[in-house]
Amino acid sequence: MNLEKLTRLYDAYVDTYRDADGKLPSMMRLKRIHTGFVVKNAEAIADGENFDAATRAAALAAALLHDTGRYEQLKLYNTFRDSDSVDHAVFSHDIVKEKGWLVEVCPDGATRDAVLKAVLYHNRREIPDGLDALTEACSHTVRDADKLDIFRVLEDQVENTDWRTDSRAFWNLRTDAAPSPAVVDCIAKGLPVDYQEIKSLADFVLIQVGWMLSGLHYATARRICRERGHLEFRRRFLHELTDDPSVDRLCDLALAAE
Repeated sequence: MNLEKLTRLYDAYVDTYRDADGKLPSMMRLKRIHTGFVVKNAEAIADGENFDAATRAAALAAALLHDTGRYEQLKLYNTFRDSDSVDHAVFSHDIVKEKGWLVEVCPDGATRDAVLKAVLYHNRREIPDGLDALTEACSHTVRDADKLDIFRVLEDQVENTDWRTDSRAFWNLRTDAAPSPAVVDCIAKGLPVDYQEIKSLADFVLIQVGWMLSGLHYATARRICRERGHLEFRRRFLHELTDDPSVDRLCDLALAAE
């Protein structure tokens, strides 16, 4: 796997979305930055879990490519919300396959297939059973690395943007509503949440608390989450959004699971 060449191919594709003065639209720039952090998180997970070299390279390739479809999604639909546009994982998988980048950088068909499947599965509530070891490792790594950076993105948006008046990064959700009982119930039971149930920014943030309960596969990812203080940030922010008692109840469950 030639990761340097794959990164060049990927960045050349992203460059096609730049405007006349060479700048990426702000939300696309956010996604390219996100991708870089996901790759770094994947590196930390691969190293912490002692992946062999081939597995590490495949996992990093999948991390790089996981959100390829986001640029075209935003161009066509002006949103990152899949329910209002397209499934971005399917979109990403199809674009990567169509571009043929993996054929250029990886001679092994099984490895290419594992990377493509990891891209396809990265946003599913659960990955399919019965995957081969490489596909499973790539899929879990991308999913964990993605979540770790989604934690960072939320914190950056809260601290550095006027999110109350421009909440596009948060799907334009209501900022003044209590959590949905259906979301709270699923998180408390450790169950995946149907994203159709997300009605408020409080729901959006509580989903991430739920990931800390049952959504991070690797011990390395859970350790990184704890060390970065992501749970404490969410508890504080949720108290800005709502006085619903479910906030502390769910955060306490996540704290106990650390």
